[in-house]
Amino acid sequence: MRQAVALAYQGGKAPKVVATGKGAVADNIVALARKHGVYVHESRELVALLSEVELDREVPPQLYRVVAELLAWLYRIEAALPPSKKPAAKTKG
Repeated sequence: MRQAVALAYQGGKAPKVVATGKGAVADNIVALARKHGVYVHESRELVALLSEVELDREVPPQLYRVVAELLAWLYRIEAALPPSKKPAAKTKG
């Protein structure tokens, strides 16, 4: 069964788990991410570990390195995009 976990990082100590689900819920998480231009990285092992984190909790220190590598991958992808293709900055308001 497909699983998905969504992370959000607002510059605090660590990213937070903001959504998690299995089956149809996982499919909806992925579909919404793609619809809004959010990159989707597929790793069953990482999803299994992150799905153990409670909703709205920070990623635990044991996962900092792997999540940092994922964020670095994302930043490299975004940096390589032409300005017209970069996702718009999202702000809380």
